[in-house]
Amino acid sequence: MNGIYTKAVLALGSNLGERNETLTEAVADLVDPPEVRLLAVSPIVQTKAVGGPAGQPDFLNMVITVETSLTPAELLEHCQAVENKHLRVREVRWGPRTLDVDIITYGELRSDDPALTIPHPRAASRAFVLYPWSLIEPAATLNGERISTLAVQAGDFKDLAPFDGFGDFDGMPTAGAVEER
Repeated sequence: MNGIYTKAVLALGSNLGERNETLTEAVADLVDPPEVRLLAVSPIVQTKAVGGPAGQPDFLNMVITVETSLTPAELLEHCQAVENKHLRVREVRWGPRTLDVDIITYGELRSDDPALTIPHPRAASRAFVLYPWSLIEPAATLNGERISTLAVQAGDFKDLAPFDGFGDFDGMPTAGAVEER
């Protein structure tokens, strides 16, 4: 811990279990220690899985911005502890998961460390990160480009949908969802 607060962007996703509830609880867990302060929370979007095995349930995704006095390594450890609290299992790369928390940026830091690459190496091509982030920071840039521009250029942009609060269990409608006929 360095005592100086640095702004970080975190992306959260869930496609197993009570996805909406998991994301809500994860935000609270992430900002629970005094070393992590919440700055902004994006709306939740629903997306198709990108990469990984076919046939996965849809993801709910969101972005939060925080300021933290944790070092990047400590923040990663904290994010992984929150994932573990929500029963994250790492059996298949990009497979279904109860919770995924990625550090997208950490201040102006650039790192090619294989354990924690910053900015996140695939963030600039993922609308499910860029679009929610643009809703809370419209002027933000990543690698010198506006995130809103990157979002609409991303291959998964067409699959984004606002999340209406229904269908919050494994991507399937639950009580209260209206089914079209």
